[in-house]
Amino acid sequence: MGDLQYKLEFKDLCQISQLGELLNVPESIFGGLLHRMYAVETTKGKYAIKLLNPQIMLRPTAMRNYIDSEKIANFLSNNIPTLPAKKINGDVLQKVDNHFYLVFDWMEGESLKPYEINNIHCEKVGAILAEIHKADFSELNITNDGFDNGQSTNWNYYLQKGKENSSEWVKLLLENLDNLSNWNSEAICASESLSSNMIISHRDLDSKNVLWNQYNPVLIDWESAGYIHPMQDLIETAIYWSENEKGDIDKQRFFSFISGYKKRYGELQADWRIVLANGFSGKLGWLEYNLKRSLWIECTDEEEQQMGTIQVIETINEIRHYADTILKLLNWLNNEL
Repeated sequence: MGDLQYKLEFKDLCQISQLGELLNVPESIFGGLLHRMYAVETTKGKYAIKLLNPQIMLRPTAMRNYIDSEKIANFLSNNIPTLPAKKINGDVLQKVDNHFYLVFDWMEGESLKPYEINNIHCEKVGAILAEIHKADFSELNITNDGFDNGQSTNWNYYLQKGKENSSEWVKLLLENLDNLSNWNSEAICASESLSSNMIISHRDLDSKNVLWNQYNPVLIDWESAGYIHPMQDLIETAIYWSENEKGDIDKQRFFSFISGYKKRYGELQADWRIVLANGFSGKLGWLEYNLKRSLWIECTDEEEQQMGTIQVIETINEIRHYADTILKLLNWLNNEL
């Protein structure tokens, strides 16, 4: 079990950060699968406040990653619609009682469900992604530490731990053990092939991280921002925006996204087989993290542990579905680009 528990110190946060006096009890809102987000109203305004996962913040690079990601969002805000965290007393990270918070001005808007997304949305976000990829971030001095893609994950370790804990995903993990190892190996090779051409991007630009007011988008949730191969980022994001609720890809939306991107970026050149193989990397990393949460290896409380368990099951199924979709995507990309 994790040593840290969530503590909600909004009164102290508002005082330290000069946000005004609380007008009511902060309301929990959906804020992703890692942290906790609240709507907070004070005498000075309304804010979205993200309480960062204390277990995540124990990581040696966590502090720098959050500072760098907000630098990226701020830098881009001059050219594209972004919502960076507020800088208060010179810092974007606010610390109260060993917990860290990000404070955002409240923005009216809605993220889109898969059935609400159309070709216009896809083309607009594709064009914005191209602008991000074309940006020159050199003045920010963001270090490219890369990812630890050089080692295979020991899925058997988690399987044995799952058996010891009678985890509900044990059978599903066992059924996919060989495939996970194969996909892991493919991703490692692909990552090595693509590592020489890296750019900075949002890296998690799915529909939940874009707020819309009519057809005006604003990009939020920049915490994953960093280095990535541009074509990997393009294809992963195009898939996000073209999937229906069953996870099947709408071909027209997929190519509308790519069309919007190409209009700003120019012609595309890539070995799509390698790009699609590298698409396993992030999914497998997310699976391993949720195995740790489900097994209380890296987990804060019971709510997070249960979320980890749910995500293990969902992620294994999503990875299998992605593997089954690769051949179709490869044919689309090779024949139509």
